[in-house]
Amino acid sequence: QVQLVESGGGLGQAGGSLRLSCAASGSILSIGDMGWYRQAPGKQRDLVATITSDGTPHYTDAVKGRFTISRDNAKNTVILQMNSLKPEDTAVYYCNADLTAYRDIDDVFHVSRSQYWGQGTQVTVSS
Repeated sequence: QVQLVESGGGLGQAGGSLRLSCAASGSILSIGDMGWYRQAPGKQRDLVATITSDGTPHYTDAVKGRFTISRDNAKNTVILQMNSLKPEDTAVYYCNADLTAYRDIDDVFHVSRSQYWGQGTQVTVSS
């Protein structure tokens, strides 16, 4: 079983900072891109930032210059440092990973590659 467990988030103030962390665990063979998405009430889930396995980041325009994504491949962890927060950053933030995992079924190993999601963590920014 593979799990993505998020931590951090909560309540922040406009202009302040928050830090999100996401750790992948389980029967993992390899992890490709990792990233963060967010979903505000009544809206679709949108990309915030992604990072490749070699550390190349990509940001949506709304967070460029304010958010920084990083990862620790040894710990299967991705971090989102959010600075200069704005009320419009309020959303549920979801961790995502392009992940190859294995399962042992009756002594036969099955390998599969899928997109995995965390359970989501609420970020609320007050003005």
